[in-house]
Amino acid sequence: MSFSIAGKTAIVTGAANGVGLAIARHFAEHGANVMFADMDEARLTNEIGAEARSDDGNVRLFAGDLREKLTIANLLSATIDAFDRVDILVNASRQMIVSDPLNADDAAVETLLQQNLMTSLRLTQLIAKRMIKQAQDDGRQDGPNGSIINLSSIAARRTQPELLAYSVSSAALDQMTRSMAVGLAEHRIRVNAIAFGSVMSASLQEALSEHDEFRDEIIEHTPLHRIASAGEVAEAAQFLASDGSGFMTGQILTVDGGRTLLDSVVAPAH
Repeated sequence: MSFSIAGKTAIVTGAANGVGLAIARHFAEHGANVMFADMDEARLTNEIGAEARSDDGNVRLFAGDLREKLTIANLLSATIDAFDRVDILVNASRQMIVSDPLNADDAAVETLLQQNLMTSLRLTQLIAKRMIKQAQDDGRQDGPNGSIINLSSIAARRTQPELLAYSVSSAALDQMTRSMAVGLAEHRIRVNAIAFGSVMSASLQEALSEHDEFRDEIIEHTPLHRIASAGEVAEAAQFLASDGSGFMTGQILTVDGGRTLLDSVVAPAH
């Protein structure tokens, strides 16, 4: 069983920070060609600009608002121009809004559905069509044609009223993952998701710096009694991207230290 992704080409969105950045870097370090995509051009350039300066390297940058259909098309074109193909898509661009459920307005729900669901859906549809075309051009009649990985959240399965919009968008993303997995199975394209709990990302570090008590709350409600590193999610993504998970599709792989095994009502939102 091989978990190698060397020589494959991956598009990773949300790659300017947090888990998206960790996944994109991990893939590049393990031999994949990687298009780092994010709407924050300044941060994207600051984080990995030096790695992308060589035309002979395996890293490229793409900045743009992926909520726009034209930008998505341009992302695919830039990837093909740089690497000739695409084998892996990681939809890691996500947003969270915390609000009182009685005052969660339409804008919050619509924003997260657009960012966390529709952007991933449009990208999945476009990239899948490219993967199908590649297989036809290559004359392949068997074997894998691509892997698509969505980043979701354990909020999809938990009762956290202050995360109403985020939970709804995450649950919708999980169902989209399952539906696309069945729809693309005949083309030998696998679609899976990673639902993770508390990860030591930049946003969580900022929250902990302002509310140190959050750390104890998270650890108390996590059976493994620690907060995950972004690298641990990246390793799970590599598994799903590799041929080692070749018979897995439509699965929501949970990386949460056992947190979803506990009472969902009393656990902290962070």
